[in-house]
Amino acid sequence: MGIIFDKPLIGVVMCQTNMGGHPTQMVHNKYLDAILSTGGIPLALPHGLMAAPQRLDNAMAVLDGILLTGSPSNIEPHHYGESGKEALADPGRDTLSFALIRYALDHQMPLLAICRGLQELVVATGGTLHRQLHQVAGLQEHREDEELSLDQQYAPAHEVWVEPGGLLAPLVNHCEKFWVNSLHQQGIRSPGDALRIEARAGDGLIEAVSHRHHPFALAVQWHPEWHSDSSALSRQLFEGFLAACAASKKDAQQ
Repeated sequence: MGIIFDKPLIGVVMCQTNMGGHPTQMVHNKYLDAILSTGGIPLALPHGLMAAPQRLDNAMAVLDGILLTGSPSNIEPHHYGESGKEALADPGRDTLSFALIRYALDHQMPLLAICRGLQELVVATGGTLHRQLHQVAGLQEHREDEELSLDQQYAPAHEVWVEPGGLLAPLVNHCEKFWVNSLHQQGIRSPGDALRIEARAGDGLIEAVSHRHHPFALAVQWHPEWHSDSSALSRQLFEGFLAACAASKKDAQQ
């Protein structure tokens, strides 16, 4: 008899880095803790899953949802039709994340995407990005000040206005606007036809999107995982995601 998991199992994409000369894949505790604290079990997904088709298929067969995290890296620009190199590239993450998105969309698997994850969903569905927001006329500064403490970097930086009638509004009790942190240098230029705009910043930048033809594929540009246990709005996002994963899991077992 196989093991039966009573809590949703959430696949979490990892990022490539270097630790003292050792190639290393990692995910910040804050993402894992946010899943654990809202009733899910996180499972880190390595880039090596893409080495053979059956590896990814085997991993996805046991999962109930996907979390695409933020990252210091950026998507390589050729994925959205631009030339040039990306100094902070992580091509293994690009490849795995796009495959996870395709699977989640094809199989109606719940998906929550954060910061880089939002940009991955946009690019995977035909949208484009601003590569340097601070160079775009009319947009405010969206980058963090790295000289500040982490708590200061992740402090509320600007408001977002929620679009009515979407996926995000009921998750935040139909709150019309709220404050979010801001730690990104890239952002949405055009979301593409498949995505619905869920929220915007005061300067007009799109801060949240969802997939029009999916029950729960939500992406936000801010970081709700930061102190999600003490932020009511952040917790509501993760609780909504985990509820969707639990419902999908129950449907699959029937």
